[in-house]
Amino acid sequence: MTSADSSPSDAFHATLHSLRVWDGPLPDFDAENAPAEPLALFREWFVHAARAGQPEPHTMSLATVDAEGRPDVRTLMLHDADARGWHFASHATSAKGVQLAAQPQAALGFYWPAVARQVRIRGRVGACGPQESRADLAVRSRGALAAALTGRQSEVLGSTEELTRASAAAWERAGAEPDAPAPTWTRYVLDPAEVEFFQGDPARRHIRLRYRRAAEGSWTRELLWP
Repeated sequence: MTSADSSPSDAFHATLHSLRVWDGPLPDFDAENAPAEPLALFREWFVHAARAGQPEPHTMSLATVDAEGRPDVRTLMLHDADARGWHFASHATSAKGVQLAAQPQAALGFYWPAVARQVRIRGRVGACGPQESRADLAVRSRGALAAALTGRQSEVLGSTEELTRASAAAWERAGAEPDAPAPTWTRYVLDPAEVEFFQGDPARRHIRLRYRRAAEGSWTRELLWP
C-alpha cells in the first residue's frame, strides 16, 4: 500500500479519534419530576433545543423493516406531534411507504447534540386519509409540492439529466397549479408505545427516562442504566 493509499484512512482515523462531545455546560434534567406522559416533555425539549441553537431540530431518523426483515433507516422531517402521535409524510409508493404497509411497526430517533439530548420513539404507524394527506402538502412550500409531483421516490434513476427534466416540469406545474394533486403523497402518524428521553452528561452519568404505555393507555415511567 502506498502512502497515497493510506492517507485518506489515516486522516479519517485521526479525525475520528480527535472528536469530542458535550464538553460545554449542559442542561439539567430532573427525571423524577418529569411530566406524566411523554408528549409534553417532547414538546418542551423540542422548543428548548431550537432556542439553544440546534439546527433543524425537526429532522429525525425513521427506522422500518423490509419484507426480509432487514432494517432500513433514513432522515426526514417531523410534521407534528400531538395526542395522536408523531407525524411525517412520504409517498405511499416509496421504500418506506411500502415497508410500512407490510409492517406498520417503526421507530423514530431525534438527536440534538447542541444540548446532548436524544429522544427515541417506537410504535405502530398508520396512514392518514387522502384529505388529510392533501392538506399536509398544501401548507408546505412550492418546492415540497414540486418534489411530490416529481414522484417515483426510491425507483432506479437512469441519469441526473432525467431528474433535472422531471424536476423542472414539476416546479413549473407547482407554480401554475398550487393545488395540483399528488395521489401517492401520504401523511403518517406513529402512535407511540414507548418513548425514551436521554440527557447526556460530561461524566457519562447519562440520564435515561423511558415511558411505556399500558394496554388501557396510561403511561409508566422508569429510569434506565446508561
